[in-house]
Amino acid sequence: MRIRTILLVVGILLLSGFVALNLDEFTRVSMLSLGFTTVQVSLGLLMLLLLVIATVVFLASTLYIQSTHLLETRKYSRELNTQRELADKAEASRFTELRSYLEVQALAAQHREAAAATVLAERFAQQQQALLARLEQIDNSVAAHVGQLEDTLERRNGMNGLQKDHLTMPLV
Repeated sequence: MRIRTILLVVGILLLSGFVALNLDEFTRVSMLSLGFTTVQVSLGLLMLLLLVIATVVFLASTLYIQSTHLLETRKYSRELNTQRELADKAEASRFTELRSYLEVQALAAQHREAAAATVLAERFAQQQQALLARLEQIDNSVAAHVGQLEDTLERRNGMNGLQKDHLTMPLV
């Protein structure tokens, strides 16, 4: 845009220089027909005036287009910033929701683990009691078998002693 402005200023300066060099030709009066009437006017000044008017109109329209474009850009920039803030807030909200969800899930997992540990400890205690009861039964059973074997051995020893006595005793 800076180059355009420089080119425009250079063009105006060149045109002004051209007019200044040929001012007597630009100011010479001529008869001009407007279609319904004729007038005596300087053709060069008229053409120069029309050029200046066209340049002013084009500059005004360019200024208007650029200013509306600038205003539109600012409006869109504000809307974009508003939408960006809304998106950031929504993203932050989703992060807080995710954090709270994960905290709830972690707490629920801890409760489940604690409940499972309690159930496991109870089962372990039950199995330990059952094992102790079974060991006591086995101990009693072994003790009963040992007692029974002792009785059997004592009876055999007692019979052996009687048999020895029978052998040593005369038969009647």
